[in-house]
Amino acid sequence: MNHPAVSYPRDESTPVSHLPFSPAVQVGDLIFISGQASVDAKGTIVPDTFEGEVRRSIENLRAVLESAGSDLAHVVQTRNYVRDPANVAEFNKLYREYFSAPHPARTTITNCLPETLHFEIDCVAVPAGSSEHSAD
Repeated sequence: MNHPAVSYPRDESTPVSHLPFSPAVQVGDLIFISGQASVDAKGTIVPDTFEGEVRRSIENLRAVLESAGSDLAHVVQTRNYVRDPANVAEFNKLYREYFSAPHPARTTITNCLPETLHFEIDCVAVPAGSSEHSAD
């Protein structure tokens, strides 16, 4: 029985964490990206406004995707964690700046983060160039 190869792509631009997880795991043509939050290159939380944390988190997501040979245009699913439900409308506005139609499949959960974070995002993607979005 053939099993797809499993790899753990990363490079010097991949944000680090002191927690026990891999930033990216690739199995066949699927790339699973662990939760990305508003952290700096050393994994230290960078407190900011909700918008600032969303932008930093998605830029960290972009960096991990690129280190794995993908990009935001090849994301097929996101899971989003928003601490305060009052921020969901602003989140939707910001999300549309990074992800265009047809949008990835998405789940958004509220009331789920510690007070040190406003936002976190994880995703599943395919390698860049392996497929193009189709609205069919």
